[in-house]
Amino acid sequence: MSLRELSEEIRHCKKCRLSETRTNALCGEGNLNARIMLIAQAPGEKEDAQGKMFIGPSGGVLDELLGAASVNRENVYMTNLVKCMLPKYRKPKQDEIEACSQYLDKEIELVDPQFLVPLGYYASRYVFEKYGLPAPSRKEFREIYGQLLWTGEKKLFSLQHPAAVLHDSSIGDIMTRNYRKLGILKIDCKWAPT
Repeated sequence: MSLRELSEEIRHCKKCRLSETRTNALCGEGNLNARIMLIAQAPGEKEDAQGKMFIGPSGGVLDELLGAASVNRENVYMTNLVKCMLPKYRKPKQDEIEACSQYLDKEIELVDPQFLVPLGYYASRYVFEKYGLPAPSRKEFREIYGQLLWTGEKKLFSLQHPAAVLHDSSIGDIMTRNYRKLGILKIDCKWAPT
């Protein structure tokens, strides 16, 4: 299966209740040969309306954070754990994650990035569990943001979701520091394969 075929399957998906309330099921987008894959939780309202990744308020924050790291959107692949907007921005339910995660798994397989960068708690928890790492509690996740972890199969680098700073401006400096590390991950150097 190609990414184009996968995208079509995602667009027409009716595997869970979210298909009844969405406008667009969002496929991933960006560089199909990316070293870095950003994995967000779910599309927001503007993303749902226009069918594009990170174009709402959190997209503006993401662009600033990527700019601080000297990383261009064109160099990364961006996707979501859950492909449809969550009504009233509620948390994803487990059955919705299970219905959508096979799409994310296929994207990871097809793009085959060196670094998986889950954004926020739900995306990080899923990726940790997928690769057999014990998932920290919600509170403990703050401690793993900005740390590079090796699963034996993939390198994981969890970051706060850009929307987090819209709700708590006091974390702006730490988020900028953590996102700046993406600039190091984009460079091919001798330690990268280890």
